[in-house]
Amino acid sequence: MLKAGDRAPDFELPDADMEIATLSEYLGKHTVVLYFYVRDNTPACTTEAIEFSDLEDQFARHGAVVLGISRDDCISHGEFRDKHGITVRLLADRDCSVCRLYGVLVNREVEGVERETVLRSTFVIDRTGTIRHALYGVNPKGHAQQVLQLVKELEK
Repeated sequence: MLKAGDRAPDFELPDADMEIATLSEYLGKHTVVLYFYVRDNTPACTTEAIEFSDLEDQFARHGAVVLGISRDDCISHGEFRDKHGITVRLLADRDCSVCRLYGVLVNREVEGVERETVLRSTFVIDRTGTIRHALYGVNPKGHAQQVLQLVKELEK
């Protein structure tokens, strides 16, 4: 698992519009809030995405951009975005390569079968590419507001 002070791994992933996003494109310009979620259209993930979207303007006022990552594909992300009015950029990690880089995959028993799933996690990455906060196993309700507070504290 990554921790505060570690260098954030760069990545290259397609978004809901099939445009490529990289961490490095934001470095030097923005703080990056990188949140990993389980699946599009699940109740908790929808709540989290909507809350981050609702606060997107406030994140931007503090120099931050919010990126969501799950194992869903670009088409699923586009449908999820359009259905719920999600405004944050959603990235597709179909092969779990970025999930592995950030240490957010865990094995959980689901209906008697052990499965690899995403541990809901958020990373606040400063403009130099250093992880300032690594939050694992977060509760989605109210999480975006908590992360906004962390971003505001980085400015001090």
